[in-house]
Amino acid sequence: MTVPIFASLLALQAAAGSAYQMVFMYGAIFAIFYFVLIRPQQQQRKKHEATIQLLKKGDEIVTAGGIVGEVLHIAQQTKDGSPVSSMEDRITIKSAESRLIVERSRIARVLSNTASA
Repeated sequence: MTVPIFASLLALQAAAGSAYQMVFMYGAIFAIFYFVLIRPQQQQRKKHEATIQLLKKGDEIVTAGGIVGEVLHIAQQTKDGSPVSSMEDRITIKSAESRLIVERSRIARVLSNTASA
């Protein structure tokens, strides 16, 4: 009578051990995904947003639609009378002989920065 109880206790311990292994395995997989995929993408996004926030007149940019142009004017949103830089700011660019107005969030990359040059 004690042999089946002992065998069932051993089976429960083995199942609990495998449950811990399974939780550890899923945790390890999540950690790998986080450090290989999620974290680098977040850092790249933050770097891009910081670059976009530092736009100045004269910078050469590329929009998300592929238009290359030079920044002529930045119309910032105002809050309580003071300008506040946001991703909804309207930026006037010159591309060839055309002037275009784009939102700051639609700028894909900055080709040349006047501040760094």
